[in-house]
Amino acid sequence: MGHPHLPSTETAVAAVREVAGAYSLEMTVTDDIGADQTSRRTSAGAFAVLDADGSLPHEAFIELGGAPAVTVQVFPEDDAKITVDGVEFEDVPRDSVPAFLRSVYGGIAYVKGRFFPPGQWLVVPLPGDETYKELVPRAMLSPWLARNFRG
Repeated sequence: MGHPHLPSTETAVAAVREVAGAYSLEMTVTDDIGADQTSRRTSAGAFAVLDADGSLPHEAFIELGGAPAVTVQVFPEDDAKITVDGVEFEDVPRDSVPAFLRSVYGGIAYVKGRFFPPGQWLVVPLPGDETYKELVPRAMLSPWLARNFRG
């Protein structure tokens, strides 16, 4: 199942704002605009504001209030890094960010533990066949992660 296309950082921020409103979450956004401000720009020269192709890159850092603690860093390269209670999900496609957040706040995401290999993983299923899974370090099992544990 495809997700609605989010062609820019601004549309991704608007989509996250919609999800935050649906779950009554506080949201703060920090915008970085220009190649000299964004964190992952390698195509622009030193002190350059524009990329070599003349575009103006836009990156946003979003903090959502409530439990779990979630931050979203939306990059100009059509991907995002989502952190859920200290567990980092790198390279999430920008189009998948709203569905990812709905899964987390809608109670679909869960923690799964295994004996071999030993460990615990935060599993975030999205509509369709898309699932994200990241290892949860033992010292980082927050109350929200512990509440959402499935054996």
